[in-house]
Amino acid sequence: MTHYLTQLCAKRFSLFSICITLQLCGVFQVEAQQNRDRSSAQETNGSSGAIKPEDLDFSQGVASIPDREMFERLSYRGTDVGRDDYLANIEFVKFIVINVHDSNPTVYFMNTKNERAHPRFMQKIGLGGRERGRGRGGPGGGAHMMRGAINYMPRLATPNGESGLYYLDFQPNDSHTFKDIRVIRDVLASKMPLLKGRVAFHPLQGNLERYQQEKDLYDNSDVAVHLDEDLFQNIAFLPMNSALSFGRLRVMENDVRSAPRDILICEALPNQMPRVAGVITGARQTPLSHVNLRAIQDKIPNAYIQGALKRGDISPFIGKLVRYEVTPRGFSLREATQSEVTQHFKLLRPSQTQKPVRDLSIAEILPLINIKFVQSSGFGVKAANVATLHTFDLPEGTVPDGFAVPFHFYVEFMKYNGFDKEMDSLFKEASEDQLEVNLNALRSRIEKGSMPEWMMSALEKVQNNFPEGSSIRCRSSTNNEDLPNFSGAGLYDSFTHNPDEGHLAKTIKQVYASLWNVRAFEERAFYRIDHRLSAMGVLIHPNFKDEKANGVAVTDDVLYESQGNYYLNVQKGEDLVTNPDKSSSPEEILLGWWAEDGYQIVRRSTQISNEQQILPENHLSDLRNYLKEIHNKFEALYGVSKEQAFAMEVEFKITKDNRLVIKQARPWVF
Repeated sequence: MTHYLTQLCAKRFSLFSICITLQLCGVFQVEAQQNRDRSSAQETNGSSGAIKPEDLDFSQGVASIPDREMFERLSYRGTDVGRDDYLANIEFVKFIVINVHDSNPTVYFMNTKNERAHPRFMQKIGLGGRERGRGRGGPGGGAHMMRGAINYMPRLATPNGESGLYYLDFQPNDSHTFKDIRVIRDVLASKMPLLKGRVAFHPLQGNLERYQQEKDLYDNSDVAVHLDEDLFQNIAFLPMNSALSFGRLRVMENDVRSAPRDILICEALPNQMPRVAGVITGARQTPLSHVNLRAIQDKIPNAYIQGALKRGDISPFIGKLVRYEVTPRGFSLREATQSEVTQHFKLLRPSQTQKPVRDLSIAEILPLINIKFVQSSGFGVKAANVATLHTFDLPEGTVPDGFAVPFHFYVEFMKYNGFDKEMDSLFKEASEDQLEVNLNALRSRIEKGSMPEWMMSALEKVQNNFPEGSSIRCRSSTNNEDLPNFSGAGLYDSFTHNPDEGHLAKTIKQVYASLWNVRAFEERAFYRIDHRLSAMGVLIHPNFKDEKANGVAVTDDVLYESQGNYYLNVQKGEDLVTNPDKSSSPEEILLGWWAEDGYQIVRRSTQISNEQQILPENHLSDLRNYLKEIHNKFEALYGVSKEQAFAMEVEFKITKDNRLVIKQARPWVF
């Protein structure tokens, strides 16, 4: 308007026209100055016509956030974030602070569930919706108004060392000084006490440039900073399995046997664990370990919580009955009653006996290439899925050749030795110690049992198909594991038959005996699976020795929940990802579904030095293609609808001659 009037006044009119025009110019200029004065007053005084923070309806916002519950009521988490795509799928509450550097600044916390745009919120409460007064944090600071978001990241470590970091970010083009950031942090913490010791500044674009210029000021202050590259490094909490449970909180010790109703605190995750009610570890876990797969299967909460034994919200409950819950947003622990514990386990355990399916009509050992996906009821899912991999569009040699021994052999072996008649004695009420003695005795008898001649001949024929001097891998494949809703991971044992061990029957009987491990028996008993109908098949293929690496991949990011990534764990040599050593942590990789998305190494393996990576790019590229093929084909075979969550867990190896081999594929249990 001012520019237009200046042009108008400059034109050559008659004296009368000029006078009228000058009068109009003066009127408009006075009015414009009055508007500017009113705007300045609004910025200075928190807008005299605006609703005060304390007078807001809760549907609009609040003046203070006293606790976590209030933050959750105000926060939004999802994809409806407009132009603020950096806030997608992050829990956040937006805020406005007016007169930041005054002694009594005005703070608005927006009800972000209802309104996610600062300008619209400002218009609705009478602040106006334009950018004026925000301040860009010039050399002297002095911003009148600062607008941003408080974001919550439950997995990240806070400045005080606990989990659950809140961080502040502002509009991408903002450029606030260190002084502005320190003041706004303290102002917000005065209205939201749970920020104290738990908040960091997250610089975006313009603020990132200013932060880099003033980095020394931040480094020598108590103002914590969270950068994007810290996302996977500064982790203090990981929900390995979200669930709710009740039980007695105990510290896992070598001389104490855990019970099914124990919630264990472990310094590190053990390789094997009997059934428990929940798990907390003080060291980071891999989600692909057998112990965590059992936690998922058993629907028990499992989490890595940094410094678990020293935390004031955990240690007071040790030895007590507790309610323990893990969610993607955090964990909770409180004291519980005996009746709550009893009721929980009553509801958790199936009320009816479950009868596993077994097809005994298949009476001969078959090559994997002759076994169909639908024949899992005769050979077990593990064997049938490896056989099915041979039908996929994978390079020759990617899936090992071999054979599968059907359930028929196991059932006939047990009958031949009369072991089937001994089962009833195992099902009688017995103490834990006596049950373990009985099961150990049965396994010993199975390993020493005799096989009928026809069975010995069939196994000898299979053994002769392998080159002389070969080591042969014999892997368990039961009718109660690797199912879409029951993984059975780590319940049974596989063995390698070495050239100097004679007839293959020796190792087959070892696999048969593992059906009666204590951990497997207890797991089946809890789920009321009929032991009498449980059956063991055996997957047979060449043994891999001196492999360069082994790993497990899931065809979705099941840990960090990022979009469009496969989640990989890889370890050097023969140090298994599924049963890691206590001092061993694998290489973690997020591998993009598409080649242009590349990959990100989240964490390096403890077995590799000098920032090296285990899987080179050519293997990562091949693995990306294989995982896509495996996911899509099994998704169709399992008849999964678009509404169902689905992923495949895939075990692989890099052999000593540098070949990428797929050794197993089973549905991920969500």
